[in-house]
Amino acid sequence: QVQLVESGGELVQAGGSLRLSCAASGRAFSNYDMGWFRQAPGKEREFVAAISWSGGSKNYADSVKGRFTISRDNAKNSVYLQMNRLKPEDTAVYYCAARSGGSSVYRYWGQGTQVTVSS
Repeated sequence: QVQLVESGGELVQAGGSLRLSCAASGRAFSNYDMGWFRQAPGKEREFVAAISWSGGSKNYADSVKGRFTISRDNAKNSVYLQMNRLKPEDTAVYYCAARSGGSSVYRYWGQGTQVTVSS
């Protein structure tokens, strides 16, 4: 079991920056690949970014590439999402998720943190 708690979401103006954090507890955090997802009102949840267990591999949705950066600190059992040049369309609830190495399924999810970008 892995428990995930996101933080850092808030109201920000377009063009601004936010850093989301996800703190993990439970089984060895470094065994898990981590991802960030988001869900806007009336829309399906979508992939934002992912990072491998070692941090050596990262990938991003096209919509955030060049603006968002995912990172992790295994010593702190945490994963982060640095979001720059925010746009109103980035407004959503952001979730972090964990999957075991080798699995394609994110099995563990946090409760989410609200990010609102005003124009």
